[in-house]
Amino acid sequence: MQQVEKHISQISSKLQDLLKKHAVLSKLCEQQKEIIANYKEQQETNAKKIKTLEEQQYILKSAAGELNSADKKAFEQIITKYIKEIDKCIALLSE
Repeated sequence: MQQVEKHISQISSKLQDLLKKHAVLSKLCEQQKEIIANYKEQQETNAKKIKTLEEQQYILKSAAGELNSADKKAFEQIITKYIKEIDKCIALLSE
């Protein structure tokens, strides 16, 4: 009978250890998820900054008259996109 109780005690002890390890790993997993979310947010912010800087570069090149044909097409596409967005806004406001 004592062996059974001893065996149950050992299993209980191991189970408690596993539960503690599980709690630690769960907490670590949540921290990693937060870190990933922060990196994704930072990546989106950086992508927006890059886009803005590229647009500013096209504007500066255009003002200086140094646009090559590829840059000119990209700049025209950006301008066209902005015009379409402005047209949508005007349409919404006129409703």
